[in-house]
Amino acid sequence: MTASRLQDRVAFITGAARGQGRAHAVRMANEGADIIAVDVAGKLPDCVPYDPATPEDLAETVRLVEATGRRIHAAQVDVRDADGLRETVDAGVAEFGRLDVIVANAGISPPQRWNEITPADFRDVLDINVTGVFNTVIAGAQHIIDGGRGGSIILISSAAGIKLQPFMIHYTASKHAVTGMARAFAAELGRHEIRVNSVHPGPVATAMGSGDMITAIGRAMESNPLLQNMMTPFLPTWVLQPEDVADVVCWLATDESKYLTAAAIPVDQGSTQY
Repeated sequence: MTASRLQDRVAFITGAARGQGRAHAVRMANEGADIIAVDVAGKLPDCVPYDPATPEDLAETVRLVEATGRRIHAAQVDVRDADGLRETVDAGVAEFGRLDVIVANAGISPPQRWNEITPADFRDVLDINVTGVFNTVIAGAQHIIDGGRGGSIILISSAAGIKLQPFMIHYTASKHAVTGMARAFAAELGRHEIRVNSVHPGPVATAMGSGDMITAIGRAMESNPLLQNMMTPFLPTWVLQPEDVADVVCWLATDESKYLTAAAIPVDQGSTQY
């Protein structure tokens, strides 16, 4: 394999069994990186109306990464399990010898009207989308510091972390928190030449739209149809592919973005700009 933009670096990616997480893993592997990958690959909270990832999905990510010629250390771990994340990252670093990139991608997105969200629903979304992101960074950041080479941490927020997502108060709150978390981590980790940025995709064609997700969105929209066009894009493409987001995330992992930190980068066709 010829030298690439991430040659022989190591990236830790959560939610890697499918969708955007898988796309990030395969994209970075194609650029020369070895991958530490985790996914819950199992049951999600009851408020989530779409099908969860499976162990078979995670195994397919392993196959796709290995097909690029790179190595992967994969494990089934819930991002709410701080000890499990740390143990997986420690094992991956012991195997590969370093850590350079963290992509905190795992999250859930349940559509619910404001008065349908229970305290348990709100807590589940915040635990996964906020505490899970924090746990992910904490599991890996010291390894990047110890390497002494600097690195890149990318927190996957959402267009909802810049503007909002109608009928998802808990999700919108969580993604705004991720936006702020990226800036705060950037401030403290900058002295170690670690850059921290957030990425804010609009709609992406993933399995998150499977199961009863479309029905749940439609039912919520019926309660206030005026809100259904809040995320209208400027460009003619309404829905991105996971690989479109992976292009931006991979760029943030490379030295091409070496002076970019504490930025909130929208990948949303302009939909958050009005």
